[in-house]
Amino acid sequence: MKFEIAPERWIGDGQHCFIIAEIGSNHNNDFKLALKLIDVAAEARVDAVKFQTFRAKDHYSLHSPGFTYLDNYSTYDLIRKCELNRSWHAPLKEYAESRNLIFLSSPCDNEAINELDELGVPAFKVASFDLCDLELIQHMAKTGRPIILSTGLADWMDIQRAVDVCRDAGNDKIVLLQCTSLYPAPAYLSNLRAIKVMRDAFGTLTGYSDHTEDDHISIAAVALGACVIEKHITLNRSLPGPDHPFAIEPENLKKMIIRLREVESAIGDGNKNGPRPEEREMFEKGRRSLHARSYISKGEKITHDKIIIKRPGLGIPPHLMYMVIGRTARIDIDKDQWITWEMI
Repeated sequence: MKFEIAPERWIGDGQHCFIIAEIGSNHNNDFKLALKLIDVAAEARVDAVKFQTFRAKDHYSLHSPGFTYLDNYSTYDLIRKCELNRSWHAPLKEYAESRNLIFLSSPCDNEAINELDELGVPAFKVASFDLCDLELIQHMAKTGRPIILSTGLADWMDIQRAVDVCRDAGNDKIVLLQCTSLYPAPAYLSNLRAIKVMRDAFGTLTGYSDHTEDDHISIAAVALGACVIEKHITLNRSLPGPDHPFAIEPENLKKMIIRLREVESAIGDGNKNGPRPEEREMFEKGRRSLHARSYISKGEKITHDKIIIKRPGLGIPPHLMYMVIGRTARIDIDKDQWITWEMI
């Protein structure tokens, strides 16, 4: 399974893991800060940056209770402060693309979907909290653009309904992200096995949206088959705002990408076809083969007690020893010399 998310940029089997740097609302309503975060993502060599597009009045009730982890601060007031100025979409997209990054956003209302679609944003991301809004997902799916669905808090039927809505709209370009909707999320609740289980159950690509504080859970997710990783980024965890404290800082983001790519390259294809070209010297000099335990003269019959198995592996392989026993030597074979077919 795979699909093209942008020209010559693919997600899925046989492709590099697609890494999304989640800027979200960490721009703090500062356009220059938003640009700096794009620069951070580009320097770390991720694939995409993602923002969030919402309006408080369409997103939360005025009467919404506060969240404990945010000290019960008014949710409506907080969300209003985090709104992205929608006039920024075009210049942010242009700047991201100038840094060879894909620009994405999570649209939280139909107007945002329409604006981003007209702008040519190549895919839509649905936040875990919005997975239950099937009308919102349907509106996205009808654009034909790939849909990335975070599944934090969801049960199997929540996911099935969202997937069905996309497919009923004729859109099968779906990625499901395992996610834990806590900020920060403890590692023990990551449930990374869901990455494979969801792929098998729903027949979609799968990945991981990481709210943990470090990078090792994302790296583990790649080892378990995630084809998309989403990670919140910040310039500094001490900045004001709800998502800065658990986001990853620039230098650690760079290190994460290096480690993630190394692990990705280490996964390989699973085939065991003998030594790789780089291992050839080790194969020849480090493995065992048949050697003469003692001097064997030309014409002498080779018996078991004349053979010893030791390194290097330049002689006949040990598993063929009984094809050698009983033959005669064509030449004199010195003690401790490896035995080749030409010698017998």
